[in-house]
Amino acid sequence: MSKIILKSQDGQEFTVTKTVACQSAMIKNLIGDFGEEAEHPIPLPNVTGPILAKVIEYADHHKDDPPPSGDDAQQVRTSEDIDAWDAEFINVDQGTLFELILAANYLDMKNLLDLGCKNVANMIKGKSVEEIRKTFNIQNDFSPEEEEQIRRENAWAEDR
Repeated sequence: MSKIILKSQDGQEFTVTKTVACQSAMIKNLIGDFGEEAEHPIPLPNVTGPILAKVIEYADHHKDDPPPSGDDAQQVRTSEDIDAWDAEFINVDQGTLFELILAANYLDMKNLLDLGCKNVANMIKGKSVEEIRKTFNIQNDFSPEEEEQIRRENAWAEDR
């Protein structure tokens, strides 16, 4: 089985199997364009070493998963659909979570991206605007008048 070397933005190199590397559609396309026996590492300038290590851990765990069928791709996963390993994997601090989401997006890893986004959705589910701001350390830069206008314009979106 051929090995692929991935190089993070901070110069860390990771040797992985082609199966693990091809969990990323972006890397799979690169391998297709340049051939399997690349002499040089594949540079990943948008992913740090620690995040790439986490991404590889995820890809290695899911390397034998069947590809999602057309029906599965349209199905929205709920928190109950997240298996125990994935739930433990994604149980990280906010900074790491957002870096994982950015890396999954950059690497075109739909399942990891969906897992990260679902985790963020679960973090805000049922919370007020003020609670969400506190959770994500978001400063309110609206004046009271602007905020009231936005609330009136979007009253249809409120749970009543």
